[in-house]
Amino acid sequence: VSIGIILLPGPSVLVIVSTSLCEGKTRGLQTVAGTSLAMIIQLMVAALGTSWLVHSLAEGFFWLKWIGVAYLVYLGIQHFLNMRTTTQNTVSAIGTFQRGFWVSLTNPKTILFFSAFLPQFADASGSYAVQIAILSFLFWGLALMIDSTYVILANKLSPLLKRKGVSAYQNGISGTLYLGAGAALAATKNS
Repeated sequence: VSIGIILLPGPSVLVIVSTSLCEGKTRGLQTVAGTSLAMIIQLMVAALGTSWLVHSLAEGFFWLKWIGVAYLVYLGIQHFLNMRTTTQNTVSAIGTFQRGFWVSLTNPKTILFFSAFLPQFADASGSYAVQIAILSFLFWGLALMIDSTYVILANKLSPLLKRKGVSAYQNGISGTLYLGAGAALAATKNS
């Protein structure tokens, strides 16, 4: 189930693929590092939080989601505007890390998912904290491997796009992916 959930492209995956297509494997992996750190924070919140905590934070999740949508739309527009320039804007390692971190962290669906999903697999006869920590670590490891695979695949696809003459449109492709990620995040319902 975890692999299926991770494979579904959400905002984080779209940012990872877009970064990898436009800026290469190294920047893509830096984005994965950012999304992974955000996921660790979300897993900790989900593991430590109980349903009452998640419920009490619901209003904050609403605003967090819309901040994430605004950030993704900003990134999309920025890439569309960059289509008009002939110079390639380079993003620093910290910039790609932060991009991944903030896009992942501002997706409240992840915390709500972890809070609802992981506890179902904890055995009442064992230590809840230890079990949730192990399940969280396994989920995080799977996500790290799958997200890194997205980077490698996008990196392999990038030269093909350049050979086909699509390289001039990579900012447009990235802009579309960012706007699509923003739309996907905006379409998530508050639970």
